Amino acid sequence: MAVNPTGSDMKAFLAESPDQPVVMLNLLRFAEGGVERYDSYIAHFRTFAEKVGASIVYFGHGGAPVVAEAGQDWDAVLLVSYPSRRAFSDMVRDPGYQEGTHLRTEALTEAVLQPTTPH
Repeated sequence: MAVNPTGSDMKAFLAESPDQPVVMLNLLRFAEGGVERYDSYIAHFRTFAEKVGASIVYFGHGGAPVVAEAGQDWDAVLLVSYPSRRAFSDMVRDPGYQEGTHLRTEALTEAVLQPTTPH
């Protein structure tokens, strides 16, 4: 299952509209003991998000779904607002940020990372 973006994912993401503001939707499925590990990742993430002007809009744990097929429920949802797609890319490429990404990888068994824009 996918957890982290690949180089080709990032290239396609930036090609769309590099200077457009974006809110990243994160759907998260935790591994055993992953909640605590993800909390450590979030503490690390905040430092680097602030450097690029990003902020957490919402972070909450999922409950039993009202409407969903089997396997479509998620353990948590995170929304992060970035001033641009380029800002997200800059953060992800930062060597200091990358030093803590293992926390996210170890915390999750599956994730969706989907850019959204206002309608």
